[in-house]
Amino acid sequence: MTMSSKTKIIELRQKRAKLIADARALNEKVQAEGRDFTAEEQQNWDQLMNDADKLRTQYEREERLESVEAELNSGDGAERRPDPEGRGAGDQRIEFRSRSMRGVEQVNPGWRDLPEWRRLMRTAESSYTAGFRGFLRGQPASAEVRNLQADLDTQGGYLMTPIQMVDQLIKAVDDAVYIRQWATVFAVPNADSLGVPTLESDPADADWTTELATGNEDDQMSFGKRQLHPHPLAKRIRISRKLLAKVPNSEGIVIERLGYKFGIAQEKAFLVGNGAQQPLDVFTASPDGIPTSRDEATDNTTTAVSFDGLINAKYKLKGQYWPRARWLAHRDFYKMVVKLVDGNGQYIWRESVRVGEPDMLLGLPTYMSEYAPNTFTASQYAAILGDFSNYWIADDMSLEMQRLVELYAETNQIGLIARLSSDGQPTLPEAFVRVQLAAQ
Repeated sequence: MTMSSKTKIIELRQKRAKLIADARALNEKVQAEGRDFTAEEQQNWDQLMNDADKLRTQYEREERLESVEAELNSGDGAERRPDPEGRGAGDQRIEFRSRSMRGVEQVNPGWRDLPEWRRLMRTAESSYTAGFRGFLRGQPASAEVRNLQADLDTQGGYLMTPIQMVDQLIKAVDDAVYIRQWATVFAVPNADSLGVPTLESDPADADWTTELATGNEDDQMSFGKRQLHPHPLAKRIRISRKLLAKVPNSEGIVIERLGYKFGIAQEKAFLVGNGAQQPLDVFTASPDGIPTSRDEATDNTTTAVSFDGLINAKYKLKGQYWPRARWLAHRDFYKMVVKLVDGNGQYIWRESVRVGEPDMLLGLPTYMSEYAPNTFTASQYAAILGDFSNYWIADDMSLEMQRLVELYAETNQIGLIARLSSDGQPTLPEAFVRVQLAAQ
Protein backbone atom coordinates (compact mmCIF):
# COMPACT_ATOMS: atom_id res chain seq x y z
CA MET A 1 0.00 0.00 0.00
CA THR A 2 1.40 3.37 -1.00
CA MET A 3 1.78 6.08 1.61
CA SER A 4 -0.65 8.38 -0.23
CA SER A 5 -3.40 5.75 -0.41
CA LYS A 6 -2.88 4.78 3.24
CA THR A 7 -3.11 8.44 4.24
CA LYS A 8 -6.30 8.83 2.21
CA ILE A 9 -7.90 5.80 3.87
CA ILE A 10 -6.94 7.03 7.35
CA GLU A 11 -8.41 10.46 6.57
CA LEU A 12 -11.67 8.91 5.38
CA ARG A 13 -11.90 6.80 8.54
CA GLN A 14 -11.20 9.80 10.76
CA LYS A 15 -13.84 11.90 8.99
CA ARG A 16 -16.34 9.11 9.48
CA ALA A 17 -15.45 8.81 13.18
CA LYS A 18 -16.06 12.56 13.56
CA LEU A 19 -19.50 12.29 11.92
CA ILE A 20 -20.49 9.40 14.20
CA ALA A 21 -19.25 11.34 17.24
CA ASP A 22 -21.41 14.31 16.19
CA ALA A 23 -24.42 12.02 15.75
CA ARG A 24 -23.86 10.56 19.21
CA ALA A 25 -23.54 14.00 20.76
CA LEU A 26 -26.88 14.98 19.24
CA ASN A 27 -28.48 11.77 20.48
CA GLU A 28 -27.08 12.28 24.00
CA LYS A 29 -28.39 15.86 24.08
CA VAL A 30 -31.91 14.71 23.21
CA GLN A 31 -31.80 11.87 25.74
CA ALA A 32 -30.50 14.17 28.49
CA GLU A 33 -33.46 16.48 27.89
CA GLY A 34 -35.87 13.54 28.07
CA ARG A 35 -37.58 14.14 24.74
CA ASP A 36 -37.75 12.86 21.17
CA PHE A 37 -35.89 14.30 18.20
CA THR A 38 -37.45 17.33 16.56
CA ALA A 39 -37.98 17.07 12.81
CA GLU A 40 -34.87 19.18 12.20
CA GLU A 41 -32.76 17.14 14.63
CA GLN A 42 -33.89 13.89 13.04
CA GLN A 43 -32.98 15.26 9.62
CA ASN A 44 -29.54 16.32 10.89
CA TRP A 45 -28.94 12.95 12.55
CA ASP A 46 -29.96 11.04 9.41
CA GLN A 47 -27.66 13.21 7.30
CA LEU A 48 -24.71 12.58 9.63
CA MET A 49 -25.25 8.81 9.49
CA ASN A 50 -25.78 8.78 5.71
CA ASP A 51 -22.56 10.73 5.21
CA ALA A 52 -20.77 8.29 7.54
CA ASP A 53 -22.08 5.35 5.47
CA LYS A 54 -20.79 6.96 2.26
CA LEU A 55 -17.33 7.41 3.78
CA ARG A 56 -17.30 3.78 4.92
CA THR A 57 -18.14 2.66 1.38
CA GLN A 58 -15.31 4.83 0.05
CA TYR A 59 -12.57 3.54 2.32
CA GLU A 60 -13.69 -0.09 2.05
CA ARG A 61 -13.48 0.23 -1.74
CA GLU A 62 -10.00 1.73 -1.45
CA GLU A 63 -8.87 -1.03 0.93
CA ARG A 64 -10.17 -3.77 -1.35
CA LEU A 65 -8.47 -2.19 -4.36
CA GLU A 66 -5.18 -1.93 -2.48
CA SER A 67 -5.46 -5.57 -1.41
CA VAL A 68 -6.05 -6.79 -4.97
CA GLU A 69 -3.25 -4.64 -6.39
CA ALA A 70 -0.84 -5.87 -3.71
CA GLU A 71 -1.67 -9.46 -4.63
CA LEU A 72 -1.09 -8.77 -8.32
CA ASN A 73 2.20 -6.99 -7.63
CA SER A 74 3.40 -9.91 -5.52
CA GLY A 75 3.11 -12.20 -8.51
CA ASP A 76 0.45 -14.33 -6.83
CA GLY A 77 -1.77 -14.37 -9.89
CA ALA A 78 -3.34 -16.86 -12.26
CA GLU A 79 -0.55 -17.21 -14.79
CA ARG A 80 1.18 -19.81 -16.92
CA ARG A 81 4.35 -21.39 -15.61
CA PRO A 82 6.43 -24.23 -17.09
CA ASP A 83 5.06 -27.56 -15.95
CA PRO A 84 7.70 -29.31 -13.78
CA GLU A 85 6.09 -32.66 -14.62
CA GLY A 86 7.14 -32.20 -18.25
CA ARG A 87 3.80 -32.81 -19.91
CA GLY A 88 4.57 -30.60 -22.91
CA ALA A 89 4.52 -26.93 -23.82
CA GLY A 90 0.77 -27.02 -24.38
CA ASP A 91 0.06 -28.17 -20.82
CA GLN A 92 1.71 -25.51 -18.71
CA ARG A 93 1.16 -25.33 -14.98
CA ILE A 94 -1.50 -22.75 -14.06
CA GLU A 95 -1.21 -20.93 -10.74
CA PHE A 96 -4.80 -20.31 -9.66
CA ARG A 97 -6.06 -17.35 -7.63
CA SER A 98 -9.69 -18.10 -6.76
CA ARG A 99 -10.42 -19.62 -3.35
CA SER A 100 -12.31 -22.53 -4.91
CA MET A 101 -9.44 -23.63 -7.16
CA ARG A 102 -6.86 -23.14 -4.42
CA GLY A 103 -9.04 -25.32 -2.22
CA VAL A 104 -8.96 -28.11 -4.81
CA GLU A 105 -5.16 -28.03 -4.90
CA GLN A 106 -4.92 -28.15 -1.11
CA VAL A 107 -7.35 -31.06 -0.70
CA ASN A 108 -6.24 -33.17 -3.67
CA PRO A 109 -2.79 -32.33 -5.09
CA GLY A 110 -3.28 -34.90 -7.87
CA TRP A 111 -6.56 -33.43 -9.11
CA ARG A 112 -5.11 -32.45 -12.50
CA ASP A 113 -4.72 -36.13 -13.42
CA LEU A 114 -8.38 -37.00 -12.82
CA PRO A 115 -10.16 -37.63 -16.16
CA GLU A 116 -12.89 -35.00 -15.69
CA TRP A 117 -10.32 -32.32 -14.79
CA ARG A 118 -7.84 -33.27 -17.52
CA ARG A 119 -10.49 -32.65 -20.17
CA LEU A 120 -11.26 -29.23 -18.73
CA MET A 121 -7.58 -28.34 -18.31
CA ARG A 122 -7.16 -28.67 -22.07
CA THR A 123 -8.85 -25.26 -22.31
CA ALA A 124 -5.69 -23.83 -20.71
CA GLU A 125 -3.57 -24.77 -23.72
CA SER A 126 -2.13 -21.74 -25.50
CA SER A 127 -3.71 -22.65 -28.85
CA TYR A 128 -7.14 -22.78 -27.23
CA THR A 129 -6.81 -19.53 -25.29
CA ALA A 130 -5.60 -17.79 -28.45
CA GLY A 131 -8.63 -19.13 -30.28
CA PHE A 132 -10.93 -17.95 -27.50
CA ARG A 133 -9.51 -14.42 -27.67
CA GLY A 134 -10.15 -14.46 -31.40
CA PHE A 135 -13.70 -15.64 -30.72
CA LEU A 136 -14.30 -12.60 -28.50
CA ARG A 137 -13.13 -10.33 -31.34
CA GLY A 138 -15.40 -12.00 -33.87
CA GLN A 139 -12.90 -14.26 -35.62
CA PRO A 140 -13.97 -17.76 -36.78
CA ALA A 141 -13.22 -20.56 -34.33
CA SER A 142 -9.91 -22.28 -35.00
CA ALA A 143 -9.61 -26.02 -35.64
CA GLU A 144 -8.20 -26.53 -32.12
CA VAL A 145 -11.18 -24.76 -30.59
CA ARG A 146 -13.73 -26.68 -32.68
CA ASN A 147 -12.15 -30.02 -31.85
CA LEU A 148 -12.11 -29.36 -28.11
CA GLN A 149 -15.68 -28.07 -28.15
CA ALA A 150 -16.83 -31.36 -29.68
CA ASP A 151 -14.92 -33.30 -27.03
CA LEU A 152 -16.36 -31.22 -24.17
CA ASP A 153 -19.92 -31.62 -25.48
CA THR A 154 -20.92 -27.97 -25.07
CA GLN A 155 -24.28 -26.56 -26.09
CA GLY A 156 -24.70 -25.35 -29.65
CA GLY A 157 -23.42 -21.81 -30.08
CA TYR A 158 -21.56 -21.83 -26.77
CA LEU A 159 -17.82 -21.82 -26.30
CA MET A 160 -16.05 -23.19 -23.23
CA THR A 161 -14.08 -20.44 -21.49
CA PRO A 162 -10.39 -21.22 -20.74
CA ILE A 163 -10.13 -22.41 -17.15
CA GLN A 164 -7.59 -19.75 -16.17
CA MET A 165 -10.07 -17.06 -17.29
CA VAL A 166 -12.84 -18.74 -15.29
CA ASP A 167 -10.49 -18.69 -12.30
CA GLN A 168 -9.91 -14.94 -12.80
CA LEU A 169 -13.65 -14.36 -13.07
CA ILE A 170 -14.40 -16.26 -9.86
CA LYS A 171 -11.55 -14.42 -8.12
CA ALA A 172 -13.27 -11.17 -9.13
CA VAL A 173 -16.50 -12.50 -7.62
CA ASP A 174 -14.57 -13.51 -4.46
CA ASP A 175 -13.37 -9.92 -4.12
CA ALA A 176 -16.88 -8.52 -4.57
CA VAL A 177 -18.82 -10.77 -2.17
CA TYR A 178 -18.12 -10.88 1.58
CA ILE A 179 -19.55 -14.34 2.15
CA ARG A 180 -17.34 -15.89 -0.53
CA GLN A 181 -14.30 -14.53 1.31
CA TRP A 182 -15.34 -16.29 4.52
CA ALA A 183 -17.08 -19.44 3.25
CA THR A 184 -15.72 -22.90 2.54
CA VAL A 185 -15.55 -23.03 -1.26
CA PHE A 186 -15.29 -26.06 -3.56
CA ALA A 187 -14.46 -26.16 -7.28
CA VAL A 188 -15.90 -28.90 -9.49
CA PRO A 189 -15.28 -29.66 -13.19
CA ASN A 190 -18.99 -29.75 -14.09
CA ALA A 191 -22.35 -29.02 -12.50
CA ASP A 192 -23.23 -32.68 -11.85
CA SER A 193 -19.99 -33.71 -10.19
CA LEU A 194 -20.56 -32.72 -6.57
CA GLY A 195 -23.18 -33.65 -4.03
CA VAL A 196 -21.94 -32.49 -0.64
CA PRO A 197 -24.51 -33.19 2.09
CA THR A 198 -25.02 -30.77 4.94
CA LEU A 199 -23.70 -31.64 8.39
CA GLU A 200 -26.69 -31.66 10.74
CA SER A 201 -24.81 -32.42 13.96
CA ASP A 202 -21.23 -33.02 15.04
CA PRO A 203 -19.97 -36.33 16.47
CA ALA A 204 -19.98 -36.72 20.23
CA ASP A 205 -16.78 -35.93 22.14
CA ALA A 206 -13.92 -38.41 21.99
CA ASP A 207 -13.61 -40.91 24.85
CA TRP A 208 -10.69 -41.28 27.26
CA THR A 209 -9.69 -44.92 26.98
CA THR A 210 -6.98 -47.43 27.76
CA GLU A 211 -4.14 -48.04 25.30
CA LEU A 212 -5.91 -50.87 23.45
CA ALA A 213 -9.48 -49.57 23.55
CA THR A 214 -11.07 -47.74 20.59
CA GLY A 215 -13.71 -45.62 22.28
CA ASN A 216 -17.47 -45.81 21.87
CA GLU A 217 -19.05 -45.92 18.42
CA ASP A 218 -20.54 -42.54 17.53
CA ASP A 219 -24.25 -42.28 16.76
CA GLN A 220 -24.71 -38.50 16.94
CA MET A 221 -23.16 -37.23 13.69
CA SER A 222 -25.80 -36.93 10.98
CA PHE A 223 -26.07 -35.44 7.52
CA GLY A 224 -28.88 -33.45 5.96
CA LYS A 225 -30.84 -34.15 2.79
CA ARG A 226 -30.02 -31.17 0.60
CA GLN A 227 -26.86 -31.48 -1.48
CA LEU A 228 -24.74 -28.93 -3.30
CA HIS A 229 -25.37 -29.09 -7.03
CA PRO A 230 -24.29 -25.94 -8.91
CA HIS A 231 -27.24 -24.14 -10.54
CA PRO A 232 -26.80 -22.04 -13.71
CA LEU A 233 -26.49 -18.29 -13.39
CA ALA A 234 -26.61 -16.46 -16.73
CA LYS A 235 -25.78 -12.89 -17.70
CA ARG A 236 -25.81 -11.05 -21.02
CA ILE A 237 -23.55 -8.04 -21.47
CA ARG A 238 -22.81 -5.65 -24.35
CA ILE A 239 -19.32 -4.52 -25.30
CA SER A 240 -18.09 -2.13 -27.98
CA ARG A 241 -16.70 -3.87 -31.08
CA LYS A 242 -14.09 -1.12 -31.39
CA LEU A 243 -12.97 -1.64 -27.79
CA LEU A 244 -12.57 -5.40 -28.26
CA ALA A 245 -10.63 -4.88 -31.48
CA LYS A 246 -8.18 -2.31 -30.11
CA VAL A 247 -7.58 -3.45 -26.53
CA PRO A 248 -5.04 -6.31 -26.28
CA ASN A 249 -6.48 -7.72 -23.05
CA SER A 250 -10.08 -7.77 -24.24
CA GLU A 251 -10.89 -10.83 -22.13
CA GLY A 252 -9.93 -8.79 -19.06
CA ILE A 253 -12.72 -6.34 -19.85
CA VAL A 254 -15.21 -9.18 -20.16
CA ILE A 255 -14.05 -10.79 -16.91
CA GLU A 256 -14.23 -7.49 -15.00
CA ARG A 257 -17.81 -6.78 -16.10
CA LEU A 258 -19.04 -10.33 -15.61
CA GLY A 259 -17.31 -10.58 -12.23
CA TYR A 260 -19.21 -7.52 -11.00
CA LYS A 261 -22.57 -8.76 -12.29
CA PHE A 262 -22.15 -12.33 -11.05
CA GLY A 263 -20.94 -10.95 -7.72
CA ILE A 264 -24.12 -8.93 -7.15
CA ALA A 265 -26.31 -11.90 -8.05
CA GLN A 266 -24.42 -14.24 -5.72
CA GLU A 267 -24.44 -11.82 -2.79
CA LYS A 268 -28.22 -11.51 -3.14
CA ALA A 269 -28.58 -15.29 -3.34
CA PHE A 270 -26.41 -15.98 -0.28
CA LEU A 271 -28.47 -13.48 1.73
CA VAL A 272 -32.01 -13.77 0.35
CA GLY A 273 -31.99 -16.84 -1.94
CA ASN A 274 -34.63 -19.47 -1.16
CA GLY A 275 -32.75 -22.59 -2.27
CA ALA A 276 -35.08 -23.32 -5.22
CA GLN A 277 -32.69 -23.73 -8.18
CA GLN A 278 -30.38 -21.27 -6.43
CA PRO A 279 -28.31 -21.09 -3.23
CA LEU A 280 -30.03 -21.33 0.15
CA ASP A 281 -29.41 -18.11 2.03
CA VAL A 282 -28.69 -17.34 5.68
CA PHE A 283 -31.84 -15.28 6.29
CA THR A 284 -34.31 -17.98 5.17
CA ALA A 285 -35.47 -20.24 7.99
CA SER A 286 -35.07 -23.78 6.70
CA PRO A 287 -34.38 -27.23 8.19
CA ASP A 288 -31.89 -27.65 5.32
CA GLY A 289 -29.97 -24.53 6.35
CA ILE A 290 -30.53 -22.44 9.49
CA PRO A 291 -33.75 -23.45 11.31
CA THR A 292 -35.90 -21.21 13.50
CA SER A 293 -34.24 -22.69 16.60
CA ARG A 294 -31.28 -20.41 15.77
CA ASP A 295 -33.41 -17.24 15.94
CA GLU A 296 -33.04 -14.88 18.92
CA ALA A 297 -35.73 -12.26 19.62
CA THR A 298 -35.71 -12.07 23.43
CA ASP A 299 -35.63 -8.46 24.78
CA ASN A 300 -36.06 -6.90 21.32
CA THR A 301 -39.20 -4.91 20.48
CA THR A 302 -41.38 -5.30 17.40
CA THR A 303 -39.54 -2.43 15.68
CA ALA A 304 -36.02 -2.30 17.13
CA VAL A 305 -33.21 -4.36 18.60
CA SER A 306 -31.96 -3.68 22.12
CA PHE A 307 -28.66 -3.94 23.97
CA ASP A 308 -29.95 -6.94 25.92
CA GLY A 309 -31.27 -8.51 22.71
CA LEU A 310 -27.85 -8.31 21.06
CA ILE A 311 -26.20 -9.72 24.19
CA ASN A 312 -28.66 -12.64 24.01
CA ALA A 313 -27.73 -13.22 20.37
CA LYS A 314 -24.00 -13.17 21.03
CA TYR A 315 -24.24 -15.65 23.88
CA LYS A 316 -26.57 -17.94 21.94
CA LEU A 317 -23.51 -18.61 19.76
CA LYS A 318 -21.03 -21.05 21.33
CA GLY A 319 -17.70 -19.52 22.28
CA GLN A 320 -15.83 -21.87 19.93
CA TYR A 321 -17.27 -19.92 16.98
CA TRP A 322 -16.40 -16.44 18.29
CA PRO A 323 -12.85 -16.23 16.87
CA ARG A 324 -14.25 -16.28 13.32
CA ALA A 325 -17.72 -14.86 13.99
CA ARG A 326 -18.97 -11.73 12.22
CA TRP A 327 -22.09 -9.60 12.30
CA LEU A 328 -23.69 -9.11 8.88
CA ALA A 329 -26.59 -6.70 8.39
CA HIS A 330 -27.98 -3.78 6.43
CA ARG A 331 -26.65 -0.28 7.11
CA ASP A 332 -30.08 0.67 8.53
CA PHE A 333 -29.51 -1.92 11.27
CA TYR A 334 -26.18 -0.33 12.20
CA LYS A 335 -27.76 3.12 12.12
CA MET A 336 -30.08 1.81 14.83
CA VAL A 337 -27.34 0.06 16.80
CA VAL A 338 -24.98 3.05 16.90
CA LYS A 339 -27.30 4.68 19.47
CA LEU A 340 -27.31 1.74 21.90
CA VAL A 341 -25.46 1.92 25.22
CA ASP A 342 -24.73 -0.65 27.91
CA GLY A 343 -25.68 -0.47 31.57
CA ASN A 344 -22.82 1.96 32.24
CA GLY A 345 -23.84 4.34 29.48
CA GLN A 346 -21.02 3.19 27.17
CA TYR A 347 -21.75 2.75 23.48
CA ILE A 348 -21.59 -0.88 22.40
CA TRP A 349 -20.58 0.10 18.86
CA ARG A 350 -16.89 0.86 18.24
CA GLU A 351 -16.02 2.50 14.92
CA SER A 352 -12.49 1.85 13.67
CA VAL A 353 -10.01 4.43 12.41
CA ARG A 354 -7.31 1.85 11.58
CA VAL A 355 -6.73 0.81 7.97
CA GLY A 356 -8.22 -2.62 7.23
CA GLU A 357 -9.90 -2.97 10.62
CA PRO A 358 -13.72 -3.31 10.71
CA ASP A 359 -16.04 -1.60 13.15
CA MET A 360 -16.86 -3.73 16.20
CA LEU A 361 -20.12 -4.59 17.93
CA LEU A 362 -19.85 -6.28 21.33
CA GLY A 363 -16.26 -7.15 20.50
CA LEU A 364 -17.02 -8.83 17.16
CA PRO A 365 -16.43 -7.38 13.65
CA THR A 366 -19.29 -5.93 11.61
CA TYR A 367 -19.97 -5.97 7.88
CA MET A 368 -22.69 -4.31 5.80
CA SER A 369 -24.68 -5.46 2.79
CA GLU A 370 -27.38 -3.59 0.92
CA TYR A 371 -29.11 -6.93 0.35
CA ALA A 372 -29.54 -7.85 4.01
CA PRO A 373 -33.07 -7.36 5.44
CA ASN A 374 -34.02 -3.82 6.48
CA THR A 375 -37.74 -4.11 7.22
CA PHE A 376 -37.91 -3.61 10.97
CA THR A 377 -41.37 -4.88 11.85
CA ALA A 378 -42.68 -7.67 14.07
CA SER A 379 -40.94 -11.06 13.68
CA GLN A 380 -38.62 -9.87 10.89
CA TYR A 381 -34.91 -10.66 10.82
CA ALA A 382 -32.56 -7.75 11.56
CA ALA A 383 -29.04 -9.25 11.41
CA ILE A 384 -27.07 -12.47 11.54
CA LEU A 385 -24.03 -13.42 13.61
CA GLY A 386 -21.99 -16.45 12.70
CA ASP A 387 -18.88 -18.28 11.63
CA PHE A 388 -19.37 -18.19 7.87
CA SER A 389 -16.78 -20.88 7.21
CA ASN A 390 -19.79 -23.12 7.84
CA TYR A 391 -21.44 -21.74 4.73
CA TRP A 392 -20.35 -23.98 1.84
CA ILE A 393 -20.19 -22.95 -1.82
CA ALA A 394 -19.66 -25.13 -4.90
CA ASP A 395 -18.40 -23.52 -8.14
CA ASP A 396 -18.64 -25.23 -11.52
CA MET A 397 -15.48 -24.33 -13.43
CA SER A 398 -16.91 -25.16 -16.87
CA LEU A 399 -18.09 -21.64 -17.78
CA GLU A 400 -19.75 -21.43 -21.20
CA MET A 401 -19.95 -18.27 -23.29
CA GLN A 402 -21.99 -17.39 -26.37
CA ARG A 403 -21.30 -14.49 -28.75
CA LEU A 404 -24.29 -12.61 -30.22
CA VAL A 405 -23.08 -11.27 -33.56
CA GLU A 406 -26.02 -9.40 -35.08
CA LEU A 407 -28.31 -8.44 -32.19
CA TYR A 408 -26.52 -5.17 -31.34
CA ALA A 409 -25.05 -4.41 -34.77
CA GLU A 410 -26.86 -1.07 -35.02
CA THR A 411 -24.94 0.26 -32.00
CA ASN A 412 -21.63 -1.33 -33.11
CA GLN A 413 -21.64 -3.62 -30.10
CA ILE A 414 -21.53 -7.35 -29.57
CA GLY A 415 -23.45 -9.32 -26.98
CA LEU A 416 -21.95 -11.99 -24.77
CA ILE A 417 -23.97 -14.49 -22.75
CA ALA A 418 -22.08 -16.25 -19.96
CA ARG A 419 -23.39 -19.19 -17.93
CA LEU A 420 -21.71 -19.79 -14.58
CA SER A 421 -23.05 -22.45 -12.21
CA SER A 422 -22.81 -22.24 -8.43
CA ASP A 423 -24.61 -23.36 -5.29
CA GLY A 424 -24.30 -22.65 -1.58
CA GLN A 425 -25.92 -23.15 1.79
CA PRO A 426 -25.28 -23.11 5.55
CA THR A 427 -24.08 -26.53 6.65
CA LEU A 428 -23.88 -26.31 10.47
CA PRO A 429 -26.84 -24.49 12.06
CA GLU A 430 -25.25 -24.00 15.50
CA ALA A 431 -22.54 -21.81 13.91
CA PHE A 432 -25.14 -19.08 13.24
CA VAL A 433 -27.61 -16.91 15.17
CA ARG A 434 -30.23 -14.70 13.53
CA VAL A 435 -31.29 -11.53 15.32
CA GLN A 436 -35.07 -11.31 15.14
CA LEU A 437 -37.54 -8.65 16.20
CA ALA A 438 -40.26 -9.54 18.70
CA ALA A 439 -43.61 -10.93 17.55
CA GLN A 440 -46.82 -8.95 17.96
